Amino acid sequence: MLSLESRRAKEIEGYIERLNGDAFVAPSVAERVVEQDGVAAAFLKQLESGAFDLLICMTGTGLAFLRDLVAAEMPVERLAVALRKITIVSRGPKPVPILRSLDVPVSVVVPEPNTWREIVEAVAVRPERSIAVQEYGRPNLQMNAALEALGATVTPMTIYRWTLPDDVAPLREAVRRLSSGQVDTVIFTSSIQLDHLLEVAREMNLEDRVYSALRHDVVVASVGPVMTEWLEAHVIPVDIIPKHPKMASLVKTAADESAVLLLKKRALRASN
Repeated sequence: MLSLESRRAKEIEGYIERLNGDAFVAPSVAERVVEQDGVAAAFLKQLESGAFDLLICMTGTGLAFLRDLVAAEMPVERLAVALRKITIVSRGPKPVPILRSLDVPVSVVVPEPNTWREIVEAVAVRPERSIAVQEYGRPNLQMNAALEALGATVTPMTIYRWTLPDDVAPLREAVRRLSSGQVDTVIFTSSIQLDHLLEVAREMNLEDRVYSALRHDVVVASVGPVMTEWLEAHVIPVDIIPKHPKMASLVKTAADESAVLLLKKRALRASN
């Protein structure tokens, strides 16, 4: 079973191995603070000036970066005080611990599957319309457009971006294994994982073979609807979606269902 998870690579490997799977984890993403002087301080000044009445927190990682950047320049309590004056919407539970550490109340925790659609639904019933978005690794233009369609003014706050990891050797090995038929199941948890896998495959002149493997030769497991949409946009059929969009549930469902699905998929491939 191939996973492209980065932040919890060892944890994912453990999940797979406890279920008697043969794990290969190829970290595919690095989270890097945007090299822009004063981005955190500038955002804090906007908060303190009353520019926003609602903040959408997309990730715990981004909030932690924001907190640490502010703390490097001034007392972090300034950030906490400013955040307490506005409505906080958390995309699922992950941003909540960072906010609690700052003693910032959370007005809305967006329910599963925590996609941008649930965020827009949550905001639609609220009165606030001056919205800041603490982005994750890249902009969510669909969400921003949907919020603007509600009459909101949307200001993205970019603290970090997703890039290729410094060491791409494991990702190259993932490409080689996929291309040579050494993988039975691939699990995806973020669209950027697919983008980076294909980028490295393209550099290795193996993109067509990777596409073929994903479409015909391996079981593809997707963590939830946004990831599934991205795979389908690349004409890659999704074989497994867990009931709950969590990593443990994804691995367990893949372990339970992959063997039968793999036989069916490869039989279909052989018949064609």
